[in-house]
Amino acid sequence: MEPEEKNPESKYGEPRKFDPTFKGPIYNRGCTDILCCILFILALLGYFAVGILAWSQGDPRKVIYPTDSTGQFCGQAGTPLEKKPLLFYFNIMKCASPLVLLEFQCPTTQICVEKCPDKFMTLVNALKSQSDKTYYTQFCKEGVDMTKNAPQILSEGLCPSILFPSKNFTRRCLPALETMKGGVVVIGNETQFTVDQGEVINATDLLNAAKKSNVVVEARAVAMRIFEDYTQSWHWILLGLVIAMLISLIFILLLRFLAGVMVWVMIIMVIIVIGYGIFHCYMQYASLKGQAGSDVTIKDLGLQTDFSVYLQIQQTWLAFMIILCIVEAVILLLLIFLRKRLLIAIALIKEASKAIGHVMSSLFYPLLTYALMSLVIAYWAITAVFLSTSNEPIYKVFNTSNCSYSRATCNPATFNTSNVTTECPDAECLFAFYGGETLYHKWLIVFQFYNLFLFFWCVNFVIALGQVTLAGAFASYYWAFKKPDDMPAFPIFNSLGRALRYHTGTLAFGSLILAIVQVIRVVLEYLDQKLKGAQNKFAKFLLSCLKCCFWCLEKFIKFINRNAYIMVAIYGKNFCTSARDAFFLLMRNIVRVAVLDKVTDFLLFLGKLLIVGIVGICSFFFFTGKIKIAQDVTPALNYYWVPILTVVFGAYLIAHGFFSVYAMCVDTLFLCFLEDLERNDGTVDRPYFMPERLMATLKKSNQSPGVTRVAPKTAKI
Repeated sequence: MEPEEKNPESKYGEPRKFDPTFKGPIYNRGCTDILCCILFILALLGYFAVGILAWSQGDPRKVIYPTDSTGQFCGQAGTPLEKKPLLFYFNIMKCASPLVLLEFQCPTTQICVEKCPDKFMTLVNALKSQSDKTYYTQFCKEGVDMTKNAPQILSEGLCPSILFPSKNFTRRCLPALETMKGGVVVIGNETQFTVDQGEVINATDLLNAAKKSNVVVEARAVAMRIFEDYTQSWHWILLGLVIAMLISLIFILLLRFLAGVMVWVMIIMVIIVIGYGIFHCYMQYASLKGQAGSDVTIKDLGLQTDFSVYLQIQQTWLAFMIILCIVEAVILLLLIFLRKRLLIAIALIKEASKAIGHVMSSLFYPLLTYALMSLVIAYWAITAVFLSTSNEPIYKVFNTSNCSYSRATCNPATFNTSNVTTECPDAECLFAFYGGETLYHKWLIVFQFYNLFLFFWCVNFVIALGQVTLAGAFASYYWAFKKPDDMPAFPIFNSLGRALRYHTGTLAFGSLILAIVQVIRVVLEYLDQKLKGAQNKFAKFLLSCLKCCFWCLEKFIKFINRNAYIMVAIYGKNFCTSARDAFFLLMRNIVRVAVLDKVTDFLLFLGKLLIVGIVGICSFFFFTGKIKIAQDVTPALNYYWVPILTVVFGAYLIAHGFFSVYAMCVDTLFLCFLEDLERNDGTVDRPYFMPERLMATLKKSNQSPGVTRVAPKTAKI
């Protein structure tokens, strides 16, 4: 290429000069950003080392199974406790202690049992009958001698003093409490119980203790219900995602031949779908009017694990209706003010459809992106679980009387022979939590941070690889003088090969910058959660400003990276040079960028919104049982919104995968179009490379229409 002349008076650089040898992506190129490539490879090797270290130290069973007082897992296959999946508390009342909130552990003996007790019984009464004694034994420590008297058994902490009818809640035996009319809490139709020592226990006290014992696992209960819903509806979810994929594919194919009609149909359908959503929310709002309890506010209702409760109050549907009305109004206003630009945007989409028609393999490239993304996410998630479960069991002294060793670390193997039992006869060495003081445990937080950082870096790298690959393929289409004869045989594979061979370092460089900003945003979100209870308004204001600034910075970097990768795919230069060239090119054509490119993005967004809306409405009617012919096969669910949101989210990802190809094609063609306008002027010697239809729409033309254009020299570049 001819060297460009520098003009110091030009703020955004000189326009591209005509080059008769230029015919699209340059093939003879060299490796770029080699240092960053080496850094990325070393970072990946370190990432694998952290993963291996975590897998050797971690134990995911700590997340799956509850743990008894000795640190053993209840219900784990291949262990003596395999047939004892439930955790039983000797004295659930001690779980009401503030210690639970400090150390997340009840200061009472906990054992694994096969089933929860289903009747009320005291130890004194159980010792009077052989059948009751046998029943009671299963809730005592292993090897207990039931021939001893009750005081001796209780003093040695071998059995609980009393059993309550209990239910399995997140693999824990908690009192089977019920609330009768008038708000009276009962258990087994009784409001209070008298234990062996004559102490009276109210059912309300048991309720408070049960809540405290479950302070760490209340969210897990919701998660278990959600997991049950997935087990009941996973095949229907897959069917919904397949339907979303078919609709997306059909939509893309229709755009290939009926781009203009499909865009207008898409606009009208989006308006209709959102309008129906407004109508449905209003009908639900009107139907609840006058019903008892429907006027309760969301604030008064608070956080409920049964989310269907929110759908029974008017305020929820009113909020949905207001949100949809705002979205509808914004879309209508944008269409009104940008109506003159829609024709140009439609022409650009038509040309993108034609380009994708000649590069059909580009529609399947998102499958590779999703596969690589799934691999990165799976590796990150597994490593995070192993890192978080790589701590060792820590045992502490728990007692009820005054003791200098209280809450001190202990060893259960040598506890009975230590001085602690002499000074504190009622003390027990119980499992407290997982932790550790080794060098590995001291660096554990660093490993977690490194895992998170490499996750962002790898995800951004995969996205960047897809953008460069697609940009190279579509650029080869635009700069082909005779389309598709002058295009390479396999544009996607050629572009992917160039990206991996020459520009791994460039992709890693751009991904690294974005990953740093994203990690900073995560840290700011973490600090925001920590400072929620703080009273310093200035600190909150400063944090909000920082969050806003870094959000804007992330969006700007994504925009720069995307266009920089297009220039990398075409010219094969390093990241900084490509980013500068792309930014200057866009700034020299800022009006076209602000109007034409963004209108096209808006139309493609409406396409995604339409597909998600269609799939979401169908899944809503199916999972709520409102389709009469499908009521017999509709699964029974705890939360019907679980599969609906899953299908909606999955449909959006699928639609985004297909439309991202379109968006990248439009952006690449748009950038090539701007270059074409700067390089060429439509004369016989310097004809435009853009298709005739796009030239007509953009009011550009080649001079001397009667003269056949002469193809540029095919000099080897």
